[in-house]
Amino acid sequence: MAHASSLFAPISLHLASSAFSPLSAKTRFSRFVTVAAIPPLSTATPMDLPPLDETTIAVIGGGSVAALAAVLSFTDPERRRKLQAVEVGGGDKEVVREYFNNSGFQRWRKIYGETDDVNRVQRDIRLGHAKTVENTMVMLKEEGSLQGVTVCDAGCGLGSLSIPLAREGAIVSASDISAAMVSEAEKQAKEQLGGGDVVMPNFMVKDLESLDGKYDTVVCLDVLIHYPQSKADGMIAHLASLAENRLILSFAPKTFYYDLLKRVGELFPGPSKATRAYLHSEAEVERALKKVGWRIRKRGLITTQFYFARLVEAVPA
Repeated sequence: MAHASSLFAPISLHLASSAFSPLSAKTRFSRFVTVAAIPPLSTATPMDLPPLDETTIAVIGGGSVAALAAVLSFTDPERRRKLQAVEVGGGDKEVVREYFNNSGFQRWRKIYGETDDVNRVQRDIRLGHAKTVENTMVMLKEEGSLQGVTVCDAGCGLGSLSIPLAREGAIVSASDISAAMVSEAEKQAKEQLGGGDVVMPNFMVKDLESLDGKYDTVVCLDVLIHYPQSKADGMIAHLASLAENRLILSFAPKTFYYDLLKRVGELFPGPSKATRAYLHSEAEVERALKKVGWRIRKRGLITTQFYFARLVEAVPA
């Protein structure tokens, strides 16, 4: 990764005093953090064009942003999205469930696993997601021990957050829309946590809308990308209603540059059927939280070459 990072000019991220560094524990107390930038459109080569889905953003070289925008105006990603929904007999939720129970499960089990059978892009995404989990754990432990703290891991995937939470003593309720993901998460938890005094996470197959109960903390990582903003507002409100003290969210930030890269990615959907991807501006997420009486207390940005996520911690206002 050191070699890959050196290929592109870094950008500086200024964090407020209440924020945290999106890097390792070694540097998280710095007020100025340097993170790797996504390569500029003018410097990428055809070798940088991987098969794309909701987390892999293509970068193309040559031509200006204006020329690229003109090309994008002739594309119709919404048509492809509607065809996906028709194929599975439903909308966004059904597309996501179908994908992560089949080809998506196989793909992401490999990316989030430890196998070396991944390409450069997949390895980079693995690193980005690991950084998000690492920084979420930093946020959670800053308030003290997690022993006995109830945590809802909404959209737990393969258990990459649930397992370290349980290891720290948290009482974890973990859910995912994909039965295949939940089954694999349970398997991983038994392998990594079994044989000790650790309370195993309670894994269940549920979509976000079906979650209920009350928890000290609710965490939802890399899930809002499947929700358009109109539905994300309601989902954020629902997740906040489950949390007593803290709500931690990660989402793909919507900026002109990232939105452009996403549109480029839709030109190259790849051979697998990927899910629809939605970016969210931090301002929109903050407004949704304010509507239900919550405020953002901490925020950070995690970026690698092909992965980017805004991470926020909200508390009751």
